[in-house]
Amino acid sequence: MAISVIKTLCVACVPAPVTHLANMSMFSTGILVLTSPLHTLPLRIAPVLSSAAQVVERTLYVHLHPGLNLGAGGGQPRPVFIQPVVDLSSLITGLYSNAANVCGHLDVRVLLTNVRAQPNNASSPETGGTGVACNPFPSPQPLSHSPEVVLTDYALQDPGQSPLVAQCLQRYTGHCYVCTPGLASVLLHPQLQKLEEEVEEGQKDDWDSRSERMETYSEVVVGGTFDRLHGAHKTLLNISCLLANKRFLIGVCDQELLKKKVLKELIEPYALRVQRLQEFLQDVKPSLQYEIVPLSDPFGPSVIDAQLQCIVVSEETRRGGEAVNKKRLENGLPGLVLHEIQLLKDAHHTEMEEEKISSSSLRSRLLGTLLTDPKQNKSHLPLVPYVIGLTGGSGSGKSSIAQQLEALGAVRIDSDQLGHETYRPGEVAYNRVLEEFGSDLINEDKTINRRALGRKVFGNKERLKALTDIVWPEIALLVKERIQQAREEGKQVCVVDAAVLLEAGWTDIVHEVWVAVIPEEEAVSRITVRDGVSQEDAVRRLQSQWPNTQQVEQANVVLCTLWEPEITQKQVRKAWDLLQKRIQQSREGAKPPS
Repeated sequence: MAISVIKTLCVACVPAPVTHLANMSMFSTGILVLTSPLHTLPLRIAPVLSSAAQVVERTLYVHLHPGLNLGAGGGQPRPVFIQPVVDLSSLITGLYSNAANVCGHLDVRVLLTNVRAQPNNASSPETGGTGVACNPFPSPQPLSHSPEVVLTDYALQDPGQSPLVAQCLQRYTGHCYVCTPGLASVLLHPQLQKLEEEVEEGQKDDWDSRSERMETYSEVVVGGTFDRLHGAHKTLLNISCLLANKRFLIGVCDQELLKKKVLKELIEPYALRVQRLQEFLQDVKPSLQYEIVPLSDPFGPSVIDAQLQCIVVSEETRRGGEAVNKKRLENGLPGLVLHEIQLLKDAHHTEMEEEKISSSSLRSRLLGTLLTDPKQNKSHLPLVPYVIGLTGGSGSGKSSIAQQLEALGAVRIDSDQLGHETYRPGEVAYNRVLEEFGSDLINEDKTINRRALGRKVFGNKERLKALTDIVWPEIALLVKERIQQAREEGKQVCVVDAAVLLEAGWTDIVHEVWVAVIPEEEAVSRITVRDGVSQEDAVRRLQSQWPNTQQVEQANVVLCTLWEPEITQKQVRKAWDLLQKRIQQSREGAKPPS
């Protein structure tokens, strides 16, 4: 690959002086070539990743070539096939675990194109024992994101070699992968304590002879939700790719299997999860045949596919793997080999989260954050006050959240209270309701009997629409009046507390939509206790409202009151603090240039 520009940057890994990084460009995508001996990498990987994270800001590919010598004479080094060994599996687990701890913002992907089982007599890494050169990369492999910079842990023996090593590294990487023209290079020099059992130079190329080789299989299967692909998912997928020689079958939970998931409303759509899986797997090992199928039951094709040989599980899902084998035996099929991997610990978990890295913990961390940018068609709204539309189903805790926001300084506009005002004698809605539904609704004090009105519209969509067509526009006018009043009083933030915000189409009068969600069974329990109604009535009430999923689709921010009040308070405080930053940014952006 032609290198139009040679850029060589040297970074000290431990310590990593800020002065060395101050003028360094950040790259969106990078590829890290690891050359240290396999048994020393576990000690080096954390500081190497930490330094890489100071150069790369989005995607970091990892290419493994233990023993690669970038500084020796005798020509340009070439990639070779390396054996799938047990130590390699452990390294991958440790790499993703360290990445979650020290550079969680990076999308790290360990590439395995050059990892392949060789015959037992494959004594030469260049020939695979066949006498014919084995090249893992007949042509450069395209990646989902083209690397803009290549980094390496290769330790320079002589600082004067830097330009030569940089060029050698760039040519090596360009031989393996399609990179951005003008590929930059960064030499990471780990200042680590010398290991007692440092590998001698002449033994480095023979790294895989000292580790137990992994048993591999023609066809491998795994299952999971794969929501917001994280390090634990990637470990499972990478090790499965190590084990598989031909086909890799992945079952992705859908529909019924998602109903009991924590914060299921925030689970990515099935199509998006599949798309991200396909992209990741195609990057990791494009030679495999991938088959991704939806799972509507815990077993899927794993209990009927006779070609499968191995299922990859964790200590948490091992019993599920055993259940798969029981079903296979019942179906007259041989059991699958259960290959168990480690769970990854989450060093950043809170008291309410699991100790392992999990999608449910990641979803809980989204609460209170901006999930989608506010629509750009809000230019008709003044920036002061900034208006939040807060909605949620019955029992969701929406009103308690509104009260907490009020305590933080927001002006609370209670649309339910305004709804009562529209029914007062003399109001526009009062007269129109009587005209539409009859004067028999009038109480002795001239007010409208709303309970009797409810009976007239209950279960009748047309009559209910006739009522809301009268009342909702009048409530919206009152909401606008309250917002104008807050503006005149110099208030900065208003919160419109409105159960029907989305159904009524009031999103055009608010800057952001915040939605409070709660599992249906919890909502039913709260409604029955609060309102003294039966479970059946509570369920019917919820079914008459927009479901959580539909509301979340239109939400900029999501909150959940499922846990202790203190946790809700932390969510609301986080949401409020982030809101203040957005408001400041939007107002600074609206200022004319000085």
